Amino acid sequence: MLPTDLISLHFRLDEAHRRALKKLNLNTVEQLLLHLPQRYEDISSIQSVSSLVKDQEAVVYGQLGGLNTRKSWKSRTPISEGWVEDGTARIKIMWFNQPYLAKMLTDGMYVKVAGRVTGSVGKLYLANPEVEKLDTLPIDRHDSIFRNTETLDETIYPIYRETKGITSKWIFHAVQKCFATGVLTRLTDPIPATILNRYNLPSLATALIWIHTPKKQDHAASARKRFAFEEVFYIQTAKARERAAVSAASSYLIKTDPEHLAAFIKRFPFSLTSGQHRAIADIIKDFGGKHPLSRLLEGDVGSGKTAVAATTAYAVATSLPPEGLGKKIGYGNLQVAYMAPTEILAKQHFASFIEYFKHLPISLGLITGSGCYKFPSKSDPTKPTRISKAQLAKWIKNGEIPIVIGTHALIYKTIEFKHLAYVIIDEQHRFGTNQRRALAKKDTRLPHLLSMTATPIPRTLALTIYGDLDISLLDEMPKGRKPIITKISSPSKIEEVYTHLRQELQAGRQVYVICPRIDEPDPSKETALQLKSVKQEAERLQTNIFKNARIAILHSKMTPSEKTSVMEKFLAHEIDILVATSVVEVGVNVPNATNIIIEGAERFGLAQLHQLRGRVIRGTHQPYCFAVTSKDSVGKSGKTQERLRALLEAKNGFALAEYDLTQRGAGELYGLKQWGLSDLGMEALKNLKLVEAARKEAKQLIAADYELRDQPLIAKKISVLSQSLHLE
Repeated sequence: MLPTDLISLHFRLDEAHRRALKKLNLNTVEQLLLHLPQRYEDISSIQSVSSLVKDQEAVVYGQLGGLNTRKSWKSRTPISEGWVEDGTARIKIMWFNQPYLAKMLTDGMYVKVAGRVTGSVGKLYLANPEVEKLDTLPIDRHDSIFRNTETLDETIYPIYRETKGITSKWIFHAVQKCFATGVLTRLTDPIPATILNRYNLPSLATALIWIHTPKKQDHAASARKRFAFEEVFYIQTAKARERAAVSAASSYLIKTDPEHLAAFIKRFPFSLTSGQHRAIADIIKDFGGKHPLSRLLEGDVGSGKTAVAATTAYAVATSLPPEGLGKKIGYGNLQVAYMAPTEILAKQHFASFIEYFKHLPISLGLITGSGCYKFPSKSDPTKPTRISKAQLAKWIKNGEIPIVIGTHALIYKTIEFKHLAYVIIDEQHRFGTNQRRALAKKDTRLPHLLSMTATPIPRTLALTIYGDLDISLLDEMPKGRKPIITKISSPSKIEEVYTHLRQELQAGRQVYVICPRIDEPDPSKETALQLKSVKQEAERLQTNIFKNARIAILHSKMTPSEKTSVMEKFLAHEIDILVATSVVEVGVNVPNATNIIIEGAERFGLAQLHQLRGRVIRGTHQPYCFAVTSKDSVGKSGKTQERLRALLEAKNGFALAEYDLTQRGAGELYGLKQWGLSDLGMEALKNLKLVEAARKEAKQLIAADYELRDQPLIAKKISVLSQSLHLE
């Protein structure tokens, strides 16, 4: 039996087996061996029926039989009885005054039986035992579990992920058969022995034995640690190679006049936080290094990422001319591309940059799917003007417009930069080397890259997801911003919320109302989960609650132009209350909107709730967030209440992210399932020391052998992984 052999060559499979194995993606012997147990059943408390003695508290796994109901001879007490058999013997079971049990249970059923052994020698029985129905037994009848127990500590039984047609037990025995053929001697360990020894990790062969047939918990834990390290190590190696490729590329050397930069910052209508100053200093330092900048700027909504982006964009646009670009004529030798995820956000950044750059002879461009703009306009230097896409493309190509803001329209084939030196990506989590080269088109130099996100990410995940980037954190809010007052409310107390909102509306403030749905569900199809919808809630609020308020709706089924129109009216305070789905999670800066109600709050993740409430922290007025639970969840789920309490207690988004990681896992939160990580790999992403160790080893490996010529198995693994990470 070879690792690459098909399972079908060595096992007799019917059609149900074949379908099940395909569903589990188990085709080869190696894939079967790497189908690791999900958990272990500790069967140390299980006794064989043949060993039971009177007055013993027993736990027996077996199969029921002989079930019937009768009445005792003298007292006529109803008795349900039968027997349970485990392969070593059978013992009678009796329940008194419980005649219904014989009808609930059936002969042949697998069960776990727990009770006290009573009766006399030769006539022992279990009296009134507790019975738990099982799909299968954790051990086989006649299994070796009851053999040699005096010399071996075989009490940990693996439980595997199964599907219709394949049981956990079938997988266990198939793995044992593979072991018996000596297949482990034909496996090559992809992880170098030096790395395994450094962290006291078992070899592949040893780890497979320990994880599938552990003699004790320490063996299973050590094997799981090895496989967890291996999965994270592959990701870190892929990221390390990506970073090495960036470092090997040439880029633009950006020289900045510190006095000019200080003067630009001084014009802001607010003081920068220490975090913003640090981030700007780090980026400027990277601009002057030998390698292209590759940095992630992470900070809560409202922490000032746009100001950092504008300052560093100014540094590029006013940079001294690099060698080979000729004499400096005004500004515009080096160019900046700022990519936003939505048209609404692109327009917001364009408006912000106009405020930052209106005193300078620096042209700005905006390109989205619905149109193009240039600032300043020739007819009115204080305003932008609409221009054709062809005209904007011409000015970008000849370098007349140094700073261009847009959506993915920036990557259109017709858009070509003269000297693209700096790319800023807002909320785009994966933007690798090839995407940077595609944006730079024919330029052999790789542009500097700043990726920005308002999604709070735990440190372990940041080191993994953004393993190819340096990280800057904005962990404080600008001065003058008041902390959000957050309250958890139930439907029965919603009138108190409405009273508060009436006062806020009267004071001239605006309100967001977030609903989980766009439309009401079909009552004939769904009755258990009645969550509020945007359309019906807007109508209800207008008709019954806020009759004089100007109310509008916003949701994902609206066209881009409709969304833009609504948000522009909300920004201009032509709308008082905006009822929306979470589409406003990444949205327009509306400083006057200081209140947000989140209906069905338990339906959202903590990170999403945190970002939604960040919509109301843009101004200097006191912001409020009301997380309202739906009828169906109030008081029913302790975990729900605990999770929402974390929203009240966490100091910032990073603390919430750590909590969410612990409670919900990395796969659910960050879409890492597409990376092919197992549940074990997901768990590993919570272990900071393990992630840091894998990162360190990956960096050293790539530094010594970038092409991985000496590690072909690792090269093969990360080649597949890199495709899922969009690095190739």
